[in-house]
Amino acid sequence: MGWTGDAQAFASTAAYNMDVAGFFTKWLKDVSADQLPGGSVPFVVPNVLNQNDAGSAGWADVATIIPWDMYVIYGDKGLLETQYGSMKKWVDYMSSKSKNNLWNTGFHFGDWLFYRPNDDNDGRAAVTDKYMIAQTFYAHSTQLLLNAAKVLGKTEDIAKYSDLLAKIKEAYIKENMTPSGKLISNTQTAYVLALQFDMLPENLRAQAAQRLVDNVRDYGNHLTTGFLGTPYLCHVLSRFGHEDVAYDLLMQESYPSWLYPVKMGATTIWERWDGIKQDGSFQTADMNSFNHYAYGAIGDWMYKNIAGINPVAAQPGYKAILIAPRPGGKLTNASAELETVYGTVKSSWILADGVFKLDVTVPANATATVILPKTDKKEEIGSGSYHFEYKY
Repeated sequence: MGWTGDAQAFASTAAYNMDVAGFFTKWLKDVSADQLPGGSVPFVVPNVLNQNDAGSAGWADVATIIPWDMYVIYGDKGLLETQYGSMKKWVDYMSSKSKNNLWNTGFHFGDWLFYRPNDDNDGRAAVTDKYMIAQTFYAHSTQLLLNAAKVLGKTEDIAKYSDLLAKIKEAYIKENMTPSGKLISNTQTAYVLALQFDMLPENLRAQAAQRLVDNVRDYGNHLTTGFLGTPYLCHVLSRFGHEDVAYDLLMQESYPSWLYPVKMGATTIWERWDGIKQDGSFQTADMNSFNHYAYGAIGDWMYKNIAGINPVAAQPGYKAILIAPRPGGKLTNASAELETVYGTVKSSWILADGVFKLDVTVPANATATVILPKTDKKEEIGSGSYHFEYKY
């Protein structure tokens, strides 16, 4: 079934692995077609569950997230034009369900399949308030609608939704944050979503990132995130200067982690962090897929941060490319290549004997900004192949 939450979590990673432009262009038309009269989006598209009421945060937001992501990746303005009405209907649905700009009604899956410890005597379980999550996605979808309005030159909507976005964030802070910047759900997912979607005032972001780090360390360098927090977890850590913590999570081998299933023999991504439990028994049989891509969304971070291949929203479709590898963990080399609409982008690095070597290929009619790790150096380059080497 076409679960919308899974699709939005994995779409960016999917676009590194395959050319998904045709698939998502078609499937987003199905999303529009099955969008309910009030603007909400079913949990599954096509709507085989025959829902006449839906709109779960992080699932229905597929209506805004994938159109924007695909525009940035493939540069197809026509896709934004086609989906704009659907994007707007979804944001307006959330507004219609909100009171004083706070969306705290309706059914939500929340941070689906987050880590649940067996016991919780110290009150630190990773349960994130579902309405708190809903408010962050309300802001995120409004931001993406605003982005689309700017690309398409919809002046009235730019003014309207800019004003709305400010009010959504004000309502979030009033409802969910103490004056010192602690969130009412003191979980990894709560801080990840607040930071990823710029919900907090700038002067309170660094402390929130530190609270996230403290939480990860408190769990012995383990993640506790589910379907909504996991895709952004390492992105947020990297953005706020905690690359080491992102790598500690990536390289973690014990449960819960990305490598735990690998250690248990997995060759595909599991639906649950513990599809096979530590004692070798299986999780609940009615919902325990061993080929389920949502947690594989870490791939997006790996391509963008380990290999360092990034699209640039201002010049979409890899017309402009950001090459910014960030070595870490125990990795001594990495290489990746991506077939873009302009041709092949390559980024390959080796770290040996204190020397960092980077090879970059930029396709025809494209440009790249190369940010060399551990330096302040930025290099602007055109199409061709380049070699960088320096003491690290």
